[in-house]
Amino acid sequence: MTDPFIDTDVLIRLLTGDDPVKQEAAAALFRLVATDDVAIAAPESVIADAVHVLSSPRLYAMPRDRVRSALAPLLRLPSFHVRNRSEVLRALDLYATTPLDFGDSPLVVAMEQASADTLYLYDRHFDRIAKISRREP
Repeated sequence: MTDPFIDTDVLIRLLTGDDPVKQEAAAALFRLVATDDVAIAAPESVIADAVHVLSSPRLYAMPRDRVRSALAPLLRLPSFHVRNRSEVLRALDLYATTPLDFGDSPLVVAMEQASADTLYLYDRHFDRIAKISRREP
């Protein structure tokens, strides 16, 4: 049997409290996950979507470091199965401490893991990232 999956909206209700009834239900689920009584899963895209929604100026406008501090403890729960968990956590760290969008952070994580230092692209926002040499094709 496979673990049930969770969608972004449950994470948002849990972390924002914008709907107290749904927040309590989500909190109850995550209490079970925290005690390993229930296991759940999510693809990396659910986490990326949560980052986008929480940080969106039109929605919740959470600062980057607060987004990380809200999501990281959930990602560290052993019964919350997210593929590439350590890479997603590292991407959250980069998102919180650099000007990179969360969508660009996994690229830097992959480069770190490969010990790569050269990146072909046109966007100049990578110029401020230490250990990355940007080149235009």
